[in-house]
Amino acid sequence: MTGSLRSSPPRYRKEHHRMTNIGILGAGRVGTNLAGKLSAAGHHVTLGSRNPEGTTARTAGPAPRITFADLRTTARTTDIVINATPGDSSLDRLTDLRTELAGKILVDVSNATRDAADGLPGDLCYPGSSLAEKLQAALPETHVVKTLNTMLFMVMTAPETLAIAPTAYLSGDDEHAKRTVTGLLGDLGWQPERIEDLGDITTARATEAMVLVVPHILRRHGFKPFAVTLAR
Repeated sequence: MTGSLRSSPPRYRKEHHRMTNIGILGAGRVGTNLAGKLSAAGHHVTLGSRNPEGTTARTAGPAPRITFADLRTTARTTDIVINATPGDSSLDRLTDLRTELAGKILVDVSNATRDAADGLPGDLCYPGSSLAEKLQAALPETHVVKTLNTMLFMVMTAPETLAIAPTAYLSGDDEHAKRTVTGLLGDLGWQPERIEDLGDITTARATEAMVLVVPHILRRHGFKPFAVTLAR
C-alpha cells in the first residue's frame, strides 16, 4: 500500500481533494475532535447530532467550515460520512439513514461494546462479527471503511504525540473508498507507512476485538493517550 501511494501522488491527491464535504454523525468527544482537525485541513464539515442547537451552544469557537445539522441532513448533504455515534446503537441509527447514505463512503470509527459496571467497554456486541460488517450488510449501496477504532480519541488527530508511532488499520471491500479514506487520514496527521490495510470488511472483526484490551489499560494507567500498534 505504501509503495503505490508514493508512486502516483498527483493522481491520488486530485482524487482525494475532489470530495471535501464531510459529515460526522455524533457530536461527542470523538466527533468534535475529528471535526476540528478536518476543518483545519480545509474540508467543510457538518457535525450531525440529534440536537444540533444544543451541540452548537456547547461547542466553543466552531471553525468557519463547521456547520451543525441533524443526523439525516448531515448524511444527505455530505459526500463522505464518518460514524462517531455510540457503537452499541450505531447499527439502528445508520440503518435508518440507508437512503441518505447510498453511494457514499461511510468511515466507521466506533466500537460496539456493552458497558462494564464501571462504564468502560465490556463485551463485544457482535462476537464473531463486527459493527463494520453489520453496517455493510445493512447498507449494501454504501462503501464502509473501518479505521481509527484502536486508539483513544485524541490520538486520532494527533498520532505524532505518542512516543512510539501508532498504527491506523483499514478494513473495507472497496479499494477506491480505502484510498480516499487514506487521504483523509493524511489530513489528520497519519503518515502512509503507519496505515495498515488489512483487507476486506471482515478484517474489521480483528481490530474491533482489540477494544477488549482498552478497559484493562485504562484501569491501570488512567485516561492517557494510547493506541494498539503494530511494531516492526
